[in-house]
Amino acid sequence: MSKRPHLRTQFIIIILFGDVVAPRGGRVWTASLLRMLKVLGVGERAARSTFSRLRRQGWFRPERDGRHSLYTLAPKGRRILEEGGQRIFEPRKMEWDSQWHMVVYSLPESKRQLRNDLRKRLAWLGFGRLAPGTWISANNRREEVQKLLDDLDAGEYAQMFSGVRLSIGDDREIVKRCWDLENLNRQYARFIARWEPEYEKCMHALVRGEELSAAQCFAQRFWITHEYSPFPRLDPNLPAPLLPHGWLGAKAAELFKEYRSLLNERSNEFIESTMRGPNGWKGF
Repeated sequence: MSKRPHLRTQFIIIILFGDVVAPRGGRVWTASLLRMLKVLGVGERAARSTFSRLRRQGWFRPERDGRHSLYTLAPKGRRILEEGGQRIFEPRKMEWDSQWHMVVYSLPESKRQLRNDLRKRLAWLGFGRLAPGTWISANNRREEVQKLLDDLDAGEYAQMFSGVRLSIGDDREIVKRCWDLENLNRQYARFIARWEPEYEKCMHALVRGEELSAAQCFAQRFWITHEYSPFPRLDPNLPAPLLPHGWLGAKAAELFKEYRSLLNERSNEFIESTMRGPNGWKGF
């Protein structure tokens, strides 16, 4: 199994909440959370300091149940994590109706922070910047955009247009202007080179009947999820007709899906045991 990469504790906790806690109701005993983080190499002191910071930022809120404490996802944290999960696990687009979807906004200088937040959230949804205040996507994300605008209270500054067709120019040139797919493809190649041997090693171990540690499977599944999680922010999930020759995004997505599937059973045993009660771990 691979070693833990350098990663800020805040990102570890956010990914852990998104991948483990949110799908299980969004509530977790503090002791259980600390034990999972310990397997990922995060000490209690660093974890508690980060809990406090993320709570102030509105990600989740602490609660008490007798002598025990737990954390519950706040509405803001739940929305962002659900949105992220949808992007990470959404299927690859194959066909395209040649229609673009456009978000146009205009904000006063006093709303600079809102402008930055809007840009980040649109990029996460797979939109590319065509021009100042104009972002496009080959996918119809009307519902996600509406939730985004509601969340940021930015509805009065933005409009969305759907069903826009390019009448002059080339759709592939639009893609080149909005997204750096060459660089992204190199990142996919590094991801595949890093994780394909790990997947094959794990497969061979199972074929030989070797027992895999539940805690190790949990950690390995977490780290591949961590390394794959930035791709939805960079990859607009363009339909096949708009992709360059030799595109590796689909191969990387399949590797991610298959390796997680291979690790899921033992990983879930560890998670369910750890989250079972306020004092957590049952001994893996």
